Amino acid sequence: MRNPDEMFRYPRDVNTFQFDWGRLALTVAPEVNGAGRFSGGVVDLAQGQGHTRHNHPGAEEIIFVISGQGEQMVEDDAGNPVTRKVGPGCTIYVPESRYHSTLNTGDGPMQLFVVYSPAGPEVALRDLPDFRLIPPSGA
Repeated sequence: MRNPDEMFRYPRDVNTFQFDWGRLALTVAPEVNGAGRFSGGVVDLAQGQGHTRHNHPGAEEIIFVISGQGEQMVEDDAGNPVTRKVGPGCTIYVPESRYHSTLNTGDGPMQLFVVYSPAGPEVALRDLPDFRLIPPSGA
């Protein structure tokens, strides 16, 4: 039987993936609470920071803007970049294996919630050269 406490997670309760461009706290993932079909978490981008063009082979992604302002690029079916200004409440759908990037263009932090389906793309992030694992801070 699953521990009911595993169904409720705050970013401070889980490991944080720290990068030069920002951080990702996976609050739902197979290794966090046994999620089987997707993973997701909170992304924090400092002013002027973002992640460069990349993709997640075999996975779709949902990006929901919680706070801040930015520019989101998602390539169309032909591989042409489509860039839009995004802000709180905007949901961005990134089709399977599609290249995309996010840049915080606002005057403060930008916070996103991302979901990967199926789970797994987040594992490859550990291989990036600027990856650092920050243990939970608790509270």
